[in-house]
Amino acid sequence: MATGRTHRPATRSRGIPEATVARLPLYLRALTALSERSVPTVSSEELAAAAGVNSAKLRKDFSYLGSYGTRGVGYDVEYLVYQISRELGLTQDWPVVIVGIGNLGAALANYGGFASRGFRVAALIDADPNMAGTPVAGMPVQHTDELEKIIEDNGVSIGVISTPAGAAQQVCDRLVAAGITSILNFAPTVLSVPDGVDVRKVDLSIELQILAFHEQRKAGEEAGAEAVAADAAAEAAPTDAPVAESAAEAPAAPAVRAETTDRKGPDGDVPAVMPA
Repeated sequence: MATGRTHRPATRSRGIPEATVARLPLYLRALTALSERSVPTVSSEELAAAAGVNSAKLRKDFSYLGSYGTRGVGYDVEYLVYQISRELGLTQDWPVVIVGIGNLGAALANYGGFASRGFRVAALIDADPNMAGTPVAGMPVQHTDELEKIIEDNGVSIGVISTPAGAAQQVCDRLVAAGITSILNFAPTVLSVPDGVDVRKVDLSIELQILAFHEQRKAGEEAGAEAVAADAAAEAAPTDAPVAESAAEAPAAPAVRAETTDRKGPDGDVPAVMPA
């Protein structure tokens, strides 16, 4: 059984590294924003900054696509949009089914980014019979009894699971049996799938926990820096005690009182200490 593998049908034969494939959508998003502003060309440095990577890595990634840009001019924005879209398989229509129309599933159904990026929501499916026929994002919810027929009728190859964790594996098994080969999993569980089926997992709680870890570490680093600064300030302070200027500031008298009289000992010496 295999889990969590990346869907990469268009790039396996071309030898594009998976790390590069994972960055292509970042480049496409940045390029699309430039295209919408009618920007004709972009330098590797500008595009890398917009995508959140370094320019050397970007140029290496684009070399796998056979795109090297023009010295002094940069990259043609529209051509790169087409080139990356083709590499990602976004120049064709991809019908998608969403299974589990709770709060998250309904939010995904209303997400406008699917259609603009080459994905068409073909059906919304839920196990609750009371949900059947209920319109969500302008589309009636269908019952899971019809799942296999829906997939066959619409030629679906991508399934989105947004069910509770306990139902996710059963839904996954039915999707795979019906011919689904790529799954986007929002359920907080790990799915087991056979070879040839690719799963991408999106777990919002895990992402939040990772952010909490970084917040905690930053707070610890700040506290450590403050402690170091306090120690440095203490070391830099004068070490000589101030001279007492009043009786209140004077050190306490010792238990044994020193006498400074003219009384002498048997040998004629002045004792250093005399009894009180």
